[in-house]
Amino acid sequence: MRELQPEILLSLANVESAYGPIKAIRGVSLKVHKGEIATVLGSNGAGKSTILKTISGVLDPTRGTVMFKGADITAKDPAEIVRAGLAHVPEGREVFPLLSVKDNLLMGAYTRHDKDGVARDIEQVYAYFPILRERQAQDAGLLSGGQQQMLSISRALMAQPDLILLDEPSLGLSPKLTKEIFEIVVRINRERGTTILLVEQNANMALNAADYGYVLENGRIVMEDRCEVLREKEDIREFYLGMKDTGVRGERRWKKKKTWR
Repeated sequence: MRELQPEILLSLANVESAYGPIKAIRGVSLKVHKGEIATVLGSNGAGKSTILKTISGVLDPTRGTVMFKGADITAKDPAEIVRAGLAHVPEGREVFPLLSVKDNLLMGAYTRHDKDGVARDIEQVYAYFPILRERQAQDAGLLSGGQQQMLSISRALMAQPDLILLDEPSLGLSPKLTKEIFEIVVRINRERGTTILLVEQNANMALNAADYGYVLENGRIVMEDRCEVLREKEDIREFYLGMKDTGVRGERRWKKKKTWR
């Protein structure tokens, strides 16, 4: 008996966005299914962050449609999009530096009115990132870069999102911290069922963690497939993974489940 295809949580159809006269993304179409981790790979300036900003309402598209949970959210107000169940973890963390760690987490829950639920979720993010419990009274601006990234992800979780947009979580972090954060991202996906759209320059980490991938060049999607397939493509191996065609198969440490495409 065939398994049913999971619902499409997010879809973009022929989306274009620009900064003044400069087109950043051109005719981008993609789909993210409920419960999966999808990733967008590409070099600096390819338009990866622009895709996430367009989805979350930070940047209005000049063309195309963004659908989330069956509703058109194209150019909606960012606060309205958060209330719909979508949270954006921006590039560069963007924590509130003069607020404490705990107050940053409470800011993530500003749309909620379930006090007991908020308290439970704070405890859960402390379980994911114990250092945040230790530093909960400290100003967020005094945290290290890795700790700020942990806080930014945790703040997004406090909104109880169905989908998290995660922009360059490895930026500026050591390999050890990057590995730790990616492992937690996969745990969040597994344990909470939170769908994740990940933008990342570290292609090896992204392809290990994700189910399905898109490759972006000059603002256009030029390739897409299941991540285990993308890892074996010669262009991906050479230009994104730094490997020649040696025939050595990449190890997929965090493969979770079958995806449907």
